[in-house]
Amino acid sequence: MKIETYKSNPQTLAGLVDLIEFCQNEEAHLGIKMIEQADVFDIPQHYQANGGNFWIAQDNGLTVGSIGLLNLENKNGVLKKLFTYPKYRGNPTRLGQKLFDTFIDYVKNNTDIQTIFLDTPEGEERSHYFYEKQGFKLISRDELTVNYDFPDRNSRIYKLEV
Repeated sequence: MKIETYKSNPQTLAGLVDLIEFCQNEEAHLGIKMIEQADVFDIPQHYQANGGNFWIAQDNGLTVGSIGLLNLENKNGVLKKLFTYPKYRGNPTRLGQKLFDTFIDYVKNNTDIQTIFLDTPEGEERSHYFYEKQGFKLISRDELTVNYDFPDRNSRIYKLEV
């Protein structure tokens, strides 16, 4: 398995869409349509053009994980699209942790970002635990000082000072 910076091609995009659809809709039953996530179809422009980035994990050519950094103004960033297939979660693979480590290393070494925000649906308790373990703190909507689009499903908002 390898984690690498996203490079646009039809096969990689198709694998990413399959991963997102599985995690959001088959597994979590969130009913999020891809039209609510147009950023996925223009990763180079949406994430990579302004100092953010996007990574995928592949196992024998299959996209099995993803994570994105949306770089905003005023030293703010957003963690987006952290997904893994179930068999890659936890021990021994710990793909979510590996993706997050890649993400945070990039933030610390390649950007001036000081604050990272994220949104995650209320019902995704496994995600809440993971983010809190990484040092993210739950905040109220009033404390969200940046604007970005996300498919809101009664989402929790988290903040991390880097």
